[in-house]
Amino acid sequence: MELSPRQRGAVFAAVVIALAALGYYLVVPAVTHSHGSAQEAASTSASTPGAAATEQTQAAAPTVQASAAAAGGPDIYAWLPFTQQNLAAAASVAVRFSVDYNTFTYTESAADYVGAMGDLVTGQLAGTLRAVYQTPGVAKLRTSQKQVSSGTAAINSLRAFGPSSMTFIVTAGQRLATSNGTSNASTQYAVTVTGSGGSWQVSDIELESAGNT
Repeated sequence: MELSPRQRGAVFAAVVIALAALGYYLVVPAVTHSHGSAQEAASTSASTPGAAATEQTQAAAPTVQASAAAAGGPDIYAWLPFTQQNLAAAASVAVRFSVDYNTFTYTESAADYVGAMGDLVTGQLAGTLRAVYQTPGVAKLRTSQKQVSSGTAAINSLRAFGPSSMTFIVTAGQRLATSNGTSNASTQYAVTVTGSGGSWQVSDIELESAGNT
């Protein structure tokens, strides 16, 4: 039976409310890794050089809690173009990539840095990350300060989605050790993964604020 305009509006409102709760009720990963030989951070975004840091060790899959239907409420997945398992798989890739994206050591090459990400990234993004990692100013600073970085990653929310893509807001924490001392920082990124089912790859990363401008 086709829904009336009023019914469609009610369903849309319900989806919006459900999405607002996804970050808390459905996708609550908090990943921390220690990297024996921490890899070196690349950039604050794929297009803006920086010193974000995470770890090469793969992150544990994020926790995806039971849907509201299990508690007797509406099953929001009936309104979404992906299953709970698809969401968990995509979120896991976003977190693992965010950890690797922000993990580095001054002794490794761009090929080693990106290679540690394996098949978590698309070929196009891998090329962009290699180029950013080798940016003269960033590379020189990394070497001169003997930077070694490790990090954490946690998903805050699901910003956007479609049948073959999801964009997560991820907080990437960084512990950066240099010849001048050690510092801690965190940055929020919008991480987009593309694919389907249990097969996802990160295709884009940018500062979270870039999506609001």
